[in-house]
Amino acid sequence: MSLFIRTLIGQVRALDQFGTWANKSDEDILREKYVKTKEDMKNIPVIADIDERQIQDIRLIFQAIALAFELENGIMCSVVMEMSHEGFGRAVVIADKIVVTNKFFKDAHRYSFRTYEELIEQGDKMLADALKIYKEFNK
Repeated sequence: MSLFIRTLIGQVRALDQFGTWANKSDEDILREKYVKTKEDMKNIPVIADIDERQIQDIRLIFQAIALAFELENGIMCSVVMEMSHEGFGRAVVIADKIVVTNKFFKDAHRYSFRTYEELIEQGDKMLADALKIYKEFNK
């Protein structure tokens, strides 16, 4: 299991106060939260307000990147996220004085991945890019 997925599922399971997901596999939970097929996307309006749960789910991805970065480098990270009710916003992961991850959103209510494998691939790529950026600019 990739470091990104381990930290993401840790973040998600930490929010399960009542054991609702105790009998579900990690993959099933992440598929339910983050994977939307083309058919699922057809049912989501192009223009819509984003709810707090969706904002939290997006934030968890960037918190997982920050935690994985910390585990790799020992450098503490901060996640800064600003999101309007319409789904316009930005998520940033900062290590020391360096922005290591930066993502703009214009329709955050539609933010998802087509497959579980794409979630893993994109998360691992964001983490690798963050480590590369930090190494490049921390001189």
